[in-house]
Amino acid sequence: MRVMVMVKATRESEAGKMPSTELLAAMGRFNEELVKAGVMLAGEGLHPSAKGKRVRFSGSQRTVIDGPFSETKELVAGFWLWQVRSMDEAIEWVRRCPNPMEGESEIEIRPVFEAEDFGAEFTPELRAQEERLRAQTESAANKPR
Repeated sequence: MRVMVMVKATRESEAGKMPSTELLAAMGRFNEELVKAGVMLAGEGLHPSAKGKRVRFSGSQRTVIDGPFSETKELVAGFWLWQVRSMDEAIEWVRRCPNPMEGESEIEIRPVFEAEDFGAEFTPELRAQEERLRAQTESAANKPR
């Protein structure tokens, strides 16, 4: 199963405070463990929400909202995409993770939808389209921009 592992933002991360050299080194070692175990598919830190945008949908209307966004506890400061056998395995990995912030912090783990989760509505034609798009995405990711 794939899971999205989200490092929640804090006041400090939203203020743009960068992690210490020690924390960066510890996270680097943890990421190396994830890669060696075949768990990590992707992972990145995110800039503060002040540099972000949101697009609100209401019917056919689209409204662009500039950051920063006020509810820090709802924001994500970074993420991993992992391939694990179970949610329990994901929890085991998160428990081994260095604290991603200097003070209190929180990491959220959520399963990624797989094709079989959509049931009969995900027709063979839609499955084929999804497989084509995944192949194209992987190919594009390996080409320089």
